[in-house]
Amino acid sequence: MRKSFTSLLLAVPFAAAMLAIPACQKTEEAAPVTANAPQAVTESERLRFQELGFDVSDLRKVGSDFLVEGDMIITPQALGAMGSPVVVNGPRGEQYRTYNLVRSPQVITVRGASLSTPISQALDRAIANFNALGIGLTFRRVTTGGLIVVRESGSGAGGVAGFPPGNGSPYGSVTIYGGTRNYSLDVCEHVVTHELGHCVGLRHTDWFNRAYSCGSGGTEGQGTSGAVHIPGTPTGYDANSIMNACFSSTETGEFSTYDRTALNYLY
Repeated sequence: MRKSFTSLLLAVPFAAAMLAIPACQKTEEAAPVTANAPQAVTESERLRFQELGFDVSDLRKVGSDFLVEGDMIITPQALGAMGSPVVVNGPRGEQYRTYNLVRSPQVITVRGASLSTPISQALDRAIANFNALGIGLTFRRVTTGGLIVVRESGSGAGGVAGFPPGNGSPYGSVTIYGGTRNYSLDVCEHVVTHELGHCVGLRHTDWFNRAYSCGSGGTEGQGTSGAVHIPGTPTGYDANSIMNACFSSTETGEFSTYDRTALNYLY
């Protein structure tokens, strides 16, 4: 579920040819995902996340849900449903999924809530990315309701979403930070597609070492719980994956070959 922009500074100056931007950055602007103010995390809750292999250094509550590793929103119900960690032998670059996936086949309705023109266009492109795969999930944009609601808030770049809650439905909310619209339409498409990927259960491809895409940073949770390797994807780092933790200013907004393999395997 990830990665929102954490009050993360850009890894390199904006003028650089390649700008490493947290795809789901952890920023203090992640809070608008819910209307409730963050609450304190209890010690028992913190220990539970540690046991499951998550990095709890920035664990906090947003309303009644948990925000972990910058862009992963986990409901209390999803936390309770998580089992013992799945052990993956060593840090590798395969695509990864969460324990909870969504029901397939399924039509996933998506509504944009007062989006700027670039983000609205990016949402249409992101929906087209998923539908072009021909998998059991069909995304359809609607003007009312919606299993997933995409909002725009804040001034940073990137976004935040959550993982499937475990009832067969996708996570229901995506927030795209307002500064994202200042980048190219391809970059906006990349960010929206990335966050929708979290909603249907994809983790960061480089969760084991954010330095691959971000230029710095370490693991998002060395215990690998909730980071289950998807068969058919490579053991080397996939630099082209749309699900890497950070993105550049030159993104195409398209799935990599192994992103497609992963989603075809899952759905």
